[in-house]
Amino acid sequence: MDEKLKNISRPQIKNFSWYRDFYKRGFDIIFSGIGIVVLAIPMIVIALIIKLDSPHEPILFKQRRVGKDDKMFTILKFRSMRQDAPHEMATQNFENPEVYITPVGKILRKASLDELPQLFNVFKGDMSIVGPRPLIPKEKKVLELRDEYGAGKILPGITGLAQVHGRDEITDENKASYDGKYALNMSLFLDVFIILKTAFDVICSRGIREGKVK
Repeated sequence: MDEKLKNISRPQIKNFSWYRDFYKRGFDIIFSGIGIVVLAIPMIVIALIIKLDSPHEPILFKQRRVGKDDKMFTILKFRSMRQDAPHEMATQNFENPEVYITPVGKILRKASLDELPQLFNVFKGDMSIVGPRPLIPKEKKVLELRDEYGAGKILPGITGLAQVHGRDEITDENKASYDGKYALNMSLFLDVFIILKTAFDVICSRGIREGKVK
């Protein structure tokens, strides 16, 4: 398909939306704040377990990610891999991720507990509870596709529409398409659906893939 026609055929997100531009940020502050308070003790326990498992390595994993309008920010996660793991590569592209994932990290990743510190990213305003997953700068293909679909104009999220439609098991084009669809149709109902579906998928360990498909 001609590039111009391809871009024209993709709808653009509205210039202003009450939910996207006003209410959503308020909900993010409230729910991330509540989450930080309610989950404070579990997060402290997880931090202590990580420290006991590897006393000389940091508790948190910090990485630069691409946010709204290509603004860079530092994402926070509980460290689930050894410190010598490749940092500037998506885990799904690892040849042998099992070499780097720690025993504690394996449990954290399976239950998505390593993502809990991102509540602080949400509270700060770098992320939203729901939105496209923030990518590393090297994932240029998906970032370019997202820009075409308009998904680069919204805050990245802890979970998103692509995550509940296959997560690591779908193609880059499909990920960007779902992210664009979310940006275009963002609503409270859709966010609630994504959050509930995410909880179900985490319980069932669906859509998680460690390393390249062999």
